[in-house]
Amino acid sequence: MSVVNIGPDPSLAYRPNLEMNDTIERKDYRNFENGSLIDRVFNTYKLMHTNQTLDFVNQKHSVWASCNHTQMKMMDAIMSLDKLVDESGPDVDFPNSFHAFQTAEGIRQAHPDNDWFQLVGLIHDVGKTMAFWGEPQWAVVGDTFPVGCKFQNSIVFRGNTFLDNPDEKNPSYNTEYGIYETNCGLDKVFLSWGHDEYLYRVLKYNNCSIPEQGLYMIRFHSFYPWHSHGDYMHLCNEKDLHMLPWVQQFNKFDLYTKTTELPDVDKLKPYYQSLIDKYCPGILKW
Repeated sequence: MSVVNIGPDPSLAYRPNLEMNDTIERKDYRNFENGSLIDRVFNTYKLMHTNQTLDFVNQKHSVWASCNHTQMKMMDAIMSLDKLVDESGPDVDFPNSFHAFQTAEGIRQAHPDNDWFQLVGLIHDVGKTMAFWGEPQWAVVGDTFPVGCKFQNSIVFRGNTFLDNPDEKNPSYNTEYGIYETNCGLDKVFLSWGHDEYLYRVLKYNNCSIPEQGLYMIRFHSFYPWHSHGDYMHLCNEKDLHMLPWVQQFNKFDLYTKTTELPDVDKLKPYYQSLIDKYCPGILKW
């Protein structure tokens, strides 16, 4: 398998009160204004915000929802992320498999008795395997946002990256509600296509037994305009609002466990394999 360079993940500025690492200060997470990776990050979002339309998202649902691209075990999928560096984020620049174990261990430290939560930390980015099957980085990584309605100002780089998106000029899509009804629920809202929705679909397709709170964490952890800025609440139903604190709790670990201190993956693998065997065992369809 060749290395796919899809860069750092832009979904990184609001995570737990774990010990402050001595490499990146808390204020520097999700710094979209300067830094060594900022040009790469901006270009990723420019492509994303130009090409992610309602029609594009519908097309990707039809391509990926059937889970017919390959069959592999969850741990193999996690370790395949060694070949991937996510280019959409400004914080760190190392393979995503390390971030998977960092996040899981951060959650394990804070929630030692909540094994499904730990597993969610481990697998939450595994949907990025789409990059190995030809998806461009702007359709795999980065913050997500609804399509089919007005693009809110809380979307990263909102001011100058949507100018060439045709939906921006479509009067049916550029109103507050667009194609949606009041409090329709996020399950009925099309978000920009990426690894969150793909992994959610894989887990549902394979009847994995992760609790609903965990599925929400996976499906919406990159939806920063919602969970960190409070936008799009007019589209949420009661279930979404009930699940929001869980997504926010997960988000703390997703960001602030990203450091350059890398975990001993071989030592950790047996424990996390036991969680995989419990909640998403065997060979899965992807």
